[in-house]
Amino acid sequence: MTKQRDPARLPSLIAASLMALCLVGCQATDIVPAPEAAVAAAPDATVPTTTPTVEETGEVKYYPSDEPLHLAVEHFNRGHYGLAERYFRDAVEKAPKDVAAWIGLAASYDRLGRFDLADRAYRSAIKLRGETTQILNNEGYSYMLRGDLNRARAKFQRAHELDPENPTIINNLHLLDESSRYIIRAPDASITQ
Repeated sequence: MTKQRDPARLPSLIAASLMALCLVGCQATDIVPAPEAAVAAAPDATVPTTTPTVEETGEVKYYPSDEPLHLAVEHFNRGHYGLAERYFRDAVEKAPKDVAAWIGLAASYDRLGRFDLADRAYRSAIKLRGETTQILNNEGYSYMLRGDLNRARAKFQRAHELDPENPTIINNLHLLDESSRYIIRAPDASITQ
């Protein structure tokens, strides 16, 4: 009389068999000969007993994750300037030579009204890359936010000289012209003593 196997148990039997094979395989590969045994078994004494897998040199650099920069840009674009500032600050702490992080930090400070800190961040970016059109444009926008229209115009014009076809700079110059021509005051803004 033959025993009939239950077809529903077949997958569990296969899984158990595979696990047993894996365990046996793991145990077999964990056995490594001692270095002395490897030297004794080697017919040529010039063959090294271990081979380095990673070469350690003084030129290996650590590059931190770009996650803070990505989060900063995302929050800035959503108008969450406080969170953007936090992540840009984290990005410049991890990668102090990252010009994009410094520019983003300065722009975040501008939107938060921390112009003193924005100026510092712009200076750091300029030390790293020089006065690029992006930095000049952003500084111009910063001065425009402060109400210093003369300094804003000087920065925008310098940026425009470097890149005369840049639509953002052209738009900012137009915005500056419009804001300086039309100052609208509330009717109750007169001062009486």
